[in-house]
Amino acid sequence: MTDMRFETKAPAGMPENKAAMLGADPVLDEFARAFEAFKETNDTRLAEIEHRLTADVVTEEKLARIDAALDHAKTRLDRISLDRARPPLGGGEPVRDASATEHKAAFDLYVRAGESAGLKRLEEKALSAGAGPDGGYLVPSTVEREVLRRLAEISPIRALATVRVVSGGQYKRAVSVNGPAAGWVAETEPRPQTDTPNLSELSFPAMELYAMPAATQTLLDDAVLDIDAWLAEEVETAFAEQEGVAFVTGNGVGRPKGFLGYDTVANANWVPNKLGVIATGANGAFPASNPADTLYDLIYALRAGYRQGASFVMNRRVQSAIRKFKDAEGNYLWQPPLAADRNATLMGFPVAEAEAMPDLAAGSLSIAFGDFRRGYLVVDRIGLRTLRDPYSAKPYVLFYTTKRVGGGVQDFDAIKLLKFA
Repeated sequence: MTDMRFETKAPAGMPENKAAMLGADPVLDEFARAFEAFKETNDTRLAEIEHRLTADVVTEEKLARIDAALDHAKTRLDRISLDRARPPLGGGEPVRDASATEHKAAFDLYVRAGESAGLKRLEEKALSAGAGPDGGYLVPSTVEREVLRRLAEISPIRALATVRVVSGGQYKRAVSVNGPAAGWVAETEPRPQTDTPNLSELSFPAMELYAMPAATQTLLDDAVLDIDAWLAEEVETAFAEQEGVAFVTGNGVGRPKGFLGYDTVANANWVPNKLGVIATGANGAFPASNPADTLYDLIYALRAGYRQGASFVMNRRVQSAIRKFKDAEGNYLWQPPLAADRNATLMGFPVAEAEAMPDLAAGSLSIAFGDFRRGYLVVDRIGLRTLRDPYSAKPYVLFYTTKRVGGGVQDFDAIKLLKFA
Protein backbone atom coordinates (compact mmCIF):
# COMPACT_ATOMS: atom_id res chain seq x y z
CA MET A 1 0.00 0.00 0.00
CA THR A 2 1.46 3.36 -1.00
CA ASP A 3 1.76 5.73 1.94
CA MET A 4 1.03 9.18 0.58
CA ARG A 5 1.85 11.94 3.04
CA PHE A 6 2.02 15.66 2.65
CA GLU A 7 4.72 17.48 4.56
CA THR A 8 3.12 20.56 6.06
CA LYS A 9 5.86 21.62 8.48
CA ALA A 10 8.69 24.08 8.09
CA PRO A 11 11.91 22.80 6.52
CA ALA A 12 14.31 20.96 8.86
CA GLY A 13 16.09 23.34 11.19
CA MET A 14 13.75 26.22 10.49
CA PRO A 15 11.42 27.28 13.32
CA GLU A 16 7.71 27.75 12.59
CA ASN A 17 7.80 31.50 13.21
CA LYS A 18 10.72 31.83 10.75
CA ALA A 19 8.69 29.97 8.13
CA ALA A 20 5.80 32.35 8.75
CA MET A 21 8.12 35.32 8.22
CA LEU A 22 9.21 33.90 4.87
CA GLY A 23 5.60 33.83 3.74
CA ALA A 24 2.75 31.42 3.26
CA ASP A 25 3.51 30.55 -0.36
CA PRO A 26 5.18 27.17 0.38
CA VAL A 27 2.25 26.12 2.58
CA LEU A 28 -0.24 27.44 0.03
CA ASP A 29 1.51 25.50 -2.75
CA GLU A 30 1.48 22.37 -0.60
CA PHE A 31 -2.22 22.89 0.05
CA ALA A 32 -2.91 23.19 -3.69
CA ARG A 33 -0.92 20.03 -4.45
CA ALA A 34 -2.77 18.16 -1.71
CA PHE A 35 -6.10 19.17 -3.20
CA GLU A 36 -5.02 18.01 -6.66
CA ALA A 37 -4.09 14.64 -5.13
CA PHE A 38 -7.43 14.62 -3.31
CA LYS A 39 -9.32 15.12 -6.58
CA GLU A 40 -7.32 12.42 -8.35
CA THR A 41 -7.89 9.92 -5.54
CA ASN A 42 -11.58 10.75 -5.26
CA ASP A 43 -12.01 10.32 -9.03
CA THR A 44 -10.42 6.88 -8.67
CA ARG A 45 -12.83 6.08 -5.82
CA LEU A 46 -15.83 7.16 -7.90
CA ALA A 47 -14.64 5.06 -10.86
CA GLU A 48 -14.30 2.02 -8.59
CA ILE A 49 -17.83 2.54 -7.29
CA GLU A 50 -19.16 2.88 -10.82
CA HIS A 51 -17.52 -0.33 -12.05
CA ARG A 52 -17.58 -2.52 -8.94
CA LEU A 53 -20.34 -0.84 -6.86
CA THR A 54 -17.84 -0.35 -4.05
CA ALA A 55 -14.58 1.49 -3.49
CA ASP A 56 -11.31 -0.23 -2.63
CA VAL A 57 -10.39 0.01 1.05
CA VAL A 58 -6.90 1.23 0.14
CA THR A 59 -8.39 4.07 -1.91
CA GLU A 60 -10.71 5.08 0.93
CA GLU A 61 -7.82 5.14 3.41
CA LYS A 62 -5.65 7.14 1.03
CA LEU A 63 -8.47 9.67 0.51
CA ALA A 64 -8.95 10.02 4.27
CA ARG A 65 -5.21 10.71 4.77
CA ILE A 66 -5.18 13.37 2.08
CA ASP A 67 -8.33 14.93 3.52
CA ALA A 68 -6.65 15.12 6.95
CA ALA A 69 -3.58 16.71 5.31
CA LEU A 70 -5.82 19.33 3.74
CA ASP A 71 -7.29 20.23 7.12
CA HIS A 72 -3.82 20.40 8.68
CA ALA A 73 -2.50 22.64 5.89
CA LYS A 74 -5.51 24.96 6.23
CA THR A 75 -4.85 25.22 9.97
CA ARG A 76 -1.26 26.24 9.26
CA LEU A 77 -2.42 28.81 6.70
CA ASP A 78 -4.80 30.31 9.25
CA ARG A 79 -2.04 30.47 11.87
CA ILE A 80 0.40 32.15 9.46
CA SER A 81 -2.28 34.67 8.46
CA LEU A 82 -2.97 35.43 12.13
CA ASP A 83 0.75 35.83 12.93
CA ARG A 84 1.07 38.32 10.09
CA ALA A 85 -1.80 40.31 11.57
CA ARG A 86 -0.04 40.67 14.93
CA PRO A 87 2.16 43.78 14.86
CA PRO A 88 3.96 44.37 18.17
CA LEU A 89 1.96 46.73 20.36
CA GLY A 90 5.04 48.63 21.42
CA GLY A 91 6.54 49.06 17.96
CA GLY A 92 4.31 51.74 16.50
CA GLU A 93 4.26 55.51 16.79
CA PRO A 94 5.01 56.87 20.28
CA VAL A 95 1.88 57.78 22.22
CA ARG A 96 1.49 61.57 22.13
CA ASP A 97 -1.55 61.74 24.42
CA ALA A 98 -0.15 62.51 27.88
CA SER A 99 -3.10 60.91 29.68
CA ALA A 100 -2.79 57.72 27.60
CA THR A 101 0.93 57.58 28.34
CA GLU A 102 0.27 58.02 32.05
CA HIS A 103 -2.41 55.32 32.02
CA LYS A 104 -0.12 52.90 30.18
CA ALA A 105 2.68 53.44 32.71
CA ALA A 106 0.30 53.03 35.66
CA PHE A 107 -1.17 49.84 34.17
CA ASP A 108 2.29 48.38 33.57
CA LEU A 109 3.18 49.04 37.22
CA TYR A 110 -0.09 47.44 38.38
CA VAL A 111 0.46 44.26 36.34
CA ARG A 112 4.11 43.84 37.31
CA ALA A 113 4.03 44.83 40.98
CA GLY A 114 0.37 45.07 41.99
CA GLU A 115 0.68 48.82 42.68
CA SER A 116 -2.82 50.18 41.95
CA ALA A 117 -2.67 53.71 43.39
CA GLY A 118 -1.87 55.29 40.02
CA LEU A 119 -4.68 53.47 38.19
CA LYS A 120 -7.16 54.21 40.96
CA ARG A 121 -6.36 57.92 40.83
CA LEU A 122 -6.67 58.04 37.04
CA GLU A 123 -10.01 56.22 36.96
CA GLU A 124 -11.44 58.35 39.78
CA LYS A 125 -10.37 61.39 37.83
CA ALA A 126 -12.13 60.02 34.73
CA LEU A 127 -15.24 59.12 36.81
CA SER A 128 -15.09 55.50 35.60
CA ALA A 129 -17.93 53.38 36.97
CA GLY A 130 -16.99 50.08 38.54
CA ALA A 131 -13.35 50.98 39.01
CA GLY A 132 -11.37 49.61 41.90
CA PRO A 133 -10.39 46.26 43.36
CA ASP A 134 -13.83 44.69 42.92
CA GLY A 135 -14.37 45.55 39.27
CA GLY A 136 -10.77 45.57 38.12
CA TYR A 137 -9.04 48.32 36.18
CA LEU A 138 -9.37 49.39 32.57
CA VAL A 139 -6.57 48.19 30.34
CA PRO A 140 -4.93 50.78 28.04
CA SER A 141 -7.03 51.62 24.98
CA THR A 142 -4.28 50.29 22.70
CA VAL A 143 -4.60 46.83 24.28
CA GLU A 144 -8.40 46.87 24.01
CA ARG A 145 -8.27 47.86 20.34
CA GLU A 146 -5.71 45.16 19.61
CA VAL A 147 -7.75 42.45 21.36
CA LEU A 148 -10.88 43.41 19.39
CA ARG A 149 -8.93 43.57 16.13
CA ARG A 150 -7.41 40.13 16.69
CA LEU A 151 -10.81 38.70 17.66
CA ALA A 152 -12.10 39.83 14.28
CA GLU A 153 -9.31 37.76 12.70
CA ILE A 154 -9.89 34.49 14.59
CA SER A 155 -13.57 34.55 15.68
CA PRO A 156 -15.40 33.23 12.58
CA ILE A 157 -18.85 34.77 13.15
CA ARG A 158 -17.47 38.09 14.42
CA ALA A 159 -15.45 38.33 11.20
CA LEU A 160 -18.68 38.02 9.17
CA ALA A 161 -21.13 39.96 11.34
CA THR A 162 -21.80 43.65 11.95
CA VAL A 163 -20.06 44.88 15.11
CA ARG A 164 -21.36 47.79 17.20
CA VAL A 165 -19.48 49.38 20.10
CA VAL A 166 -21.73 50.79 22.85
CA SER A 167 -21.16 52.48 26.19
CA GLY A 168 -24.27 51.11 27.91
CA GLY A 169 -25.34 47.67 29.00
CA GLN A 170 -27.40 46.86 25.91
CA TYR A 171 -28.12 47.92 22.36
CA LYS A 172 -31.67 48.37 21.06
CA ARG A 173 -32.94 48.89 17.55
CA ALA A 174 -36.38 49.13 15.99
CA VAL A 175 -37.22 47.07 12.92
CA SER A 176 -40.27 47.23 10.67
CA VAL A 177 -42.20 43.97 10.65
CA ASN A 178 -44.31 44.77 7.57
CA GLY A 179 -41.64 46.55 5.57
CA PRO A 180 -41.32 50.25 4.70
CA ALA A 181 -44.45 52.16 3.65
CA ALA A 182 -43.72 53.88 0.32
CA GLY A 183 -45.21 54.45 -3.14
CA TRP A 184 -44.91 56.28 -6.47
CA VAL A 185 -46.50 59.67 -7.20
CA ALA A 186 -46.30 62.20 -10.00
CA GLU A 187 -44.80 65.64 -9.43
CA THR A 188 -48.09 67.46 -8.83
CA GLU A 189 -50.14 64.65 -7.34
CA PRO A 190 -51.09 64.67 -3.65
CA ARG A 191 -49.12 62.46 -1.32
CA PRO A 192 -51.55 60.09 0.37
CA GLN A 193 -50.86 59.21 3.96
CA THR A 194 -49.13 55.84 4.24
CA ASP A 195 -50.08 53.12 6.68
CA THR A 196 -48.46 53.28 10.09
CA PRO A 197 -45.46 50.92 10.09
CA ASN A 198 -45.59 47.97 12.43
CA LEU A 199 -42.40 48.24 14.48
CA SER A 200 -40.74 45.66 16.66
CA GLU A 201 -37.86 46.32 19.06
CA LEU A 202 -34.83 44.07 19.15
CA SER A 203 -32.64 44.17 22.24
CA PHE A 204 -29.04 42.95 22.44
CA PRO A 205 -27.74 42.91 26.04
CA ALA A 206 -23.99 42.77 26.64
CA MET A 207 -22.99 39.72 28.72
CA GLU A 208 -19.76 39.32 30.67
CA LEU A 209 -17.03 37.18 29.14
CA TYR A 210 -13.86 36.44 31.09
CA ALA A 211 -10.44 34.90 30.73
CA MET A 212 -7.85 34.25 33.44
CA PRO A 213 -4.28 34.05 32.10
CA ALA A 214 -1.53 33.22 34.58
CA ALA A 215 2.10 34.27 34.83
CA THR A 216 4.96 33.77 37.25
CA GLN A 217 6.30 36.78 39.12
CA THR A 218 9.67 36.09 37.53
CA LEU A 219 8.15 36.55 34.08
CA LEU A 220 6.46 39.79 35.17
CA ASP A 221 9.73 41.12 36.60
CA ASP A 222 11.43 40.67 33.23
CA ALA A 223 11.83 44.17 31.83
CA VAL A 224 11.97 42.82 28.27
CA LEU A 225 8.41 41.47 28.49
CA ASP A 226 5.89 43.66 26.63
CA ILE A 227 3.00 43.53 29.09
CA ASP A 228 0.45 44.87 26.58
CA ALA A 229 1.32 42.32 23.91
CA TRP A 230 1.46 39.46 26.44
CA LEU A 231 -1.98 40.19 27.86
CA ALA A 232 -3.56 40.63 24.40
CA GLU A 233 -2.14 37.31 23.18
CA GLU A 234 -3.17 35.46 26.36
CA VAL A 235 -6.84 36.49 26.30
CA GLU A 236 -7.56 36.58 22.57
CA THR A 237 -7.77 32.80 22.05
CA ALA A 238 -9.91 32.24 25.16
CA PHE A 239 -12.28 35.01 24.14
CA ALA A 240 -12.45 33.81 20.53
CA GLU A 241 -13.28 30.22 21.52
CA GLN A 242 -16.09 31.28 23.85
CA GLU A 243 -17.49 33.77 21.35
CA GLY A 244 -17.33 31.19 18.57
CA VAL A 245 -19.66 28.89 20.53
CA ALA A 246 -22.00 31.61 21.82
CA PHE A 247 -22.55 33.31 18.44
CA VAL A 248 -23.59 29.96 16.95
CA THR A 249 -25.43 28.02 19.67
CA GLY A 250 -25.81 30.46 22.60
CA ASN A 251 -29.24 30.50 24.27
CA GLY A 252 -29.14 34.17 25.32
CA VAL A 253 -29.04 33.34 29.05
CA GLY A 254 -25.85 34.84 30.48
CA ARG A 255 -24.32 34.81 27.00
CA PRO A 256 -25.13 36.10 23.48
CA LYS A 257 -27.87 34.36 21.52
CA GLY A 258 -26.49 32.36 18.62
CA PHE A 259 -28.30 32.14 15.31
CA LEU A 260 -29.00 28.43 15.90
CA GLY A 261 -30.75 29.38 19.15
CA TYR A 262 -33.72 30.94 17.35
CA ASP A 263 -36.93 29.25 16.27
CA THR A 264 -36.95 27.87 12.74
CA VAL A 265 -39.64 27.28 10.13
CA ALA A 266 -39.73 25.68 6.68
CA ASN A 267 -38.50 28.33 4.29
CA ALA A 268 -41.62 28.03 2.13
CA ASN A 269 -43.63 29.22 5.17
CA TRP A 270 -41.14 31.81 6.41
CA VAL A 271 -42.36 34.41 8.90
CA PRO A 272 -40.49 37.24 10.67
CA ASN A 273 -38.47 36.42 13.82
CA LYS A 274 -37.80 32.87 12.64
CA LEU A 275 -35.04 31.46 10.46
CA GLY A 276 -36.00 29.59 7.31
CA VAL A 277 -34.73 26.04 6.82
CA ILE A 278 -34.32 23.82 3.78
CA ALA A 279 -34.55 20.04 4.40
CA THR A 280 -32.15 17.67 2.65
CA GLY A 281 -34.74 14.86 2.47
CA ALA A 282 -32.41 12.40 4.23
CA ASN A 283 -31.93 12.00 7.97
CA GLY A 284 -28.43 13.00 9.01
CA ALA A 285 -27.06 12.95 5.47
CA PHE A 286 -27.15 14.43 2.01
CA PRO A 287 -29.39 12.67 -0.52
CA ALA A 288 -27.79 9.61 -2.09
CA SER A 289 -28.30 10.96 -5.63
CA ASN A 290 -27.40 14.52 -6.67
CA PRO A 291 -26.46 15.61 -3.14
CA ALA A 292 -25.33 19.04 -4.33
CA ASP A 293 -28.90 19.92 -5.34
CA THR A 294 -29.72 20.67 -1.70
CA LEU A 295 -26.89 23.22 -1.64
CA TYR A 296 -28.37 24.93 -4.70
CA ASP A 297 -31.75 24.96 -2.97
CA LEU A 298 -30.13 26.59 0.06
CA ILE A 299 -28.40 29.25 -2.03
CA TYR A 300 -31.53 30.23 -3.93
CA ALA A 301 -33.67 30.23 -0.79
CA LEU A 302 -31.85 33.49 -0.05
CA ARG A 303 -33.10 36.59 -1.84
CA ALA A 304 -30.81 38.06 -4.50
CA GLY A 305 -30.02 41.17 -2.46
CA TYR A 306 -28.56 39.03 0.31
CA ARG A 307 -26.63 36.61 -1.93
CA GLN A 308 -24.15 39.28 -3.01
CA GLY A 309 -22.47 39.24 0.40
CA ALA A 310 -23.33 35.69 1.47
CA SER A 311 -21.08 33.03 2.98
CA PHE A 312 -21.40 29.39 3.98
CA VAL A 313 -20.79 28.53 7.65
CA MET A 314 -20.02 24.94 8.69
CA ASN A 315 -17.46 22.95 10.65
CA ARG A 316 -14.49 21.18 9.05
CA ARG A 317 -16.08 17.71 9.20
CA VAL A 318 -19.09 18.83 7.17
CA GLN A 319 -16.73 20.65 4.82
CA SER A 320 -14.79 17.40 4.42
CA ALA A 321 -17.93 15.62 3.21
CA ILE A 322 -18.69 18.39 0.71
CA ARG A 323 -15.19 18.33 -0.80
CA LYS A 324 -16.19 15.24 -2.79
CA PHE A 325 -19.16 16.90 -4.55
CA LYS A 326 -19.03 17.70 -8.28
CA ASP A 327 -21.27 19.63 -10.67
CA ALA A 328 -22.80 18.22 -13.88
CA GLU A 329 -19.57 18.95 -15.80
CA GLY A 330 -17.41 17.05 -13.30
CA ASN A 331 -15.92 20.16 -11.64
CA TYR A 332 -15.43 20.10 -7.90
CA LEU A 333 -17.79 22.49 -6.11
CA TRP A 334 -15.33 23.13 -3.26
CA GLN A 335 -12.16 25.02 -4.15
CA PRO A 336 -9.12 25.80 -1.97
CA PRO A 337 -8.24 29.37 -0.94
CA LEU A 338 -6.20 31.45 -3.35
CA ALA A 339 -4.18 33.14 -0.59
CA ALA A 340 -3.32 32.58 3.06
CA ASP A 341 -5.77 35.23 4.26
CA ARG A 342 -8.63 34.03 2.06
CA ASN A 343 -11.31 31.39 2.66
CA ALA A 344 -12.03 28.30 0.62
CA THR A 345 -15.05 28.67 -1.65
CA LEU A 346 -18.11 26.53 -2.32
CA MET A 347 -20.00 27.23 -5.53
CA GLY A 348 -18.22 30.59 -5.62
CA PHE A 349 -19.21 31.65 -2.08
CA PRO A 350 -16.69 31.87 0.81
CA VAL A 351 -16.73 29.10 3.42
CA ALA A 352 -16.22 30.11 7.07
CA GLU A 353 -15.18 27.32 9.41
CA ALA A 354 -17.05 27.47 12.73
CA GLU A 355 -16.31 24.45 14.89
CA ALA A 356 -19.40 25.16 17.01
CA MET A 357 -21.61 24.21 14.05
CA PRO A 358 -23.08 20.72 14.56
CA ASP A 359 -21.86 17.58 12.80
CA LEU A 360 -24.11 15.73 10.38
CA ALA A 361 -26.87 14.03 12.38
CA ALA A 362 -30.60 13.40 12.13
CA GLY A 363 -32.33 16.77 12.21
CA SER A 364 -29.09 18.75 12.60
CA LEU A 365 -28.73 22.31 11.30
CA SER A 366 -25.19 21.74 10.09
CA ILE A 367 -24.88 24.36 7.33
CA ALA A 368 -25.83 28.03 7.41
CA PHE A 369 -25.82 30.32 4.39
CA GLY A 370 -26.47 34.02 4.34
CA ASP A 371 -25.30 37.59 4.51
CA PHE A 372 -24.15 37.60 8.14
CA ARG A 373 -23.16 41.26 8.02
CA ARG A 374 -26.82 42.13 7.57
CA GLY A 375 -28.16 39.14 9.47
CA TYR A 376 -26.15 38.96 12.71
CA LEU A 377 -25.12 41.73 15.12
CA VAL A 378 -22.26 41.64 17.65
CA VAL A 379 -22.37 44.26 20.42
CA ASP A 380 -19.17 45.19 22.28
CA ARG A 381 -19.44 47.30 25.42
CA ILE A 382 -16.46 49.61 25.55
CA GLY A 383 -13.96 48.80 28.28
CA LEU A 384 -11.71 45.80 28.90
CA ARG A 385 -10.90 45.25 32.59
CA THR A 386 -8.21 43.30 34.43
CA LEU A 387 -8.05 42.33 38.11
CA ARG A 388 -4.67 41.13 39.42
CA ASP A 389 -4.86 38.13 41.79
CA PRO A 390 -1.55 36.97 43.33
CA TYR A 391 -3.20 34.86 46.06
CA SER A 392 -5.50 32.21 44.54
CA ALA A 393 -2.90 30.11 42.68
CA LYS A 394 0.49 30.74 44.28
CA PRO A 395 3.20 30.99 42.95
CA TYR A 396 1.30 32.14 39.85
CA VAL A 397 -0.30 35.53 39.42
CA LEU A 398 -3.75 35.38 37.82
CA PHE A 399 -5.23 38.19 35.71
CA TYR A 400 -9.02 38.03 35.75
CA THR A 401 -9.80 39.84 32.48
CA THR A 402 -13.36 40.66 31.47
CA LYS A 403 -15.18 42.19 28.54
CA ARG A 404 -18.89 42.58 27.88
CA VAL A 405 -20.26 41.32 24.58
CA GLY A 406 -23.70 40.53 23.19
CA GLY A 407 -25.09 39.24 19.93
CA GLY A 408 -28.16 38.08 18.07
CA VAL A 409 -29.94 37.95 14.75
CA GLN A 410 -30.99 41.37 13.49
CA ASP A 411 -32.41 40.39 10.06
CA PHE A 412 -34.13 37.00 10.02
CA ASP A 413 -34.43 36.96 6.23
CA ALA A 414 -30.66 37.22 5.72
CA ILE A 415 -29.72 33.75 7.04
CA LYS A 416 -30.96 30.34 5.89
CA LEU A 417 -30.18 26.92 7.37
CA LEU A 418 -29.82 23.45 5.85
CA LYS A 419 -31.56 20.80 7.97
CA PHE A 420 -30.47 17.19 7.58
CA ALA A 421 -33.94 15.70 7.81
